[in-house]
Amino acid sequence: MIKKIFQDYLNVVLVGFLLFSSSVIAEDGIVAKPAVAIFAGGCFWCMEHPFDELGGVISTTSGYTGGHAENPTYKEVSNGKTGHSEAMQVIYDPAKVSYEKLLGVFWHNIDPLDDDGQFCDKGDQYKAAIFYQDETQKQLAEASKIEISKKLANQHMATTIKPASKFFPAEGWHQDYYLNNQKSYKFYRFTCGRDHRLSQIWGE
Repeated sequence: MIKKIFQDYLNVVLVGFLLFSSSVIAEDGIVAKPAVAIFAGGCFWCMEHPFDELGGVISTTSGYTGGHAENPTYKEVSNGKTGHSEAMQVIYDPAKVSYEKLLGVFWHNIDPLDDDGQFCDKGDQYKAAIFYQDETQKQLAEASKIEISKKLANQHMATTIKPASKFFPAEGWHQDYYLNNQKSYKFYRFTCGRDHRLSQIWGE
């Protein structure tokens, strides 16, 4: 228990350090602080990789948000007992990558039509959602949802847009899972049918 509390503390300190230390000087001389975006797209193992590849992203953290319990565990969340979603926290440099770009990456890595979860993972904890930090993110998210709906022939959009709440980093073994457990990650992703469904929606 003490080890988990200490790990959670280190995760919070790390995010704070990144936000404080990663300021950049824009061309107009104004200091640009890193920003935060939070997305839920089913299994967070599969959402980390797309954002890590995006220029301007400083860090990604798998975790839980939107629920009613403090310091939820993976077992509690996956059992649907806490009301949390498996989610991805993205720290990014808005001078290098826009929130609109992050939204594009999000949409093209989920099934926005799935009312029951994402791919082989079903339940509220796996439903796709955008958790906005402020009114600007909310408006951009809503506008992007309208555009995606048009591209998908105005089919029912199951993805929700919600105000952000406290984000809890997941246990350490979940972080960078796609890098640290490549074989099991690829096996899970294939058997879950994620890439097959994504190609059906978005094309190759």
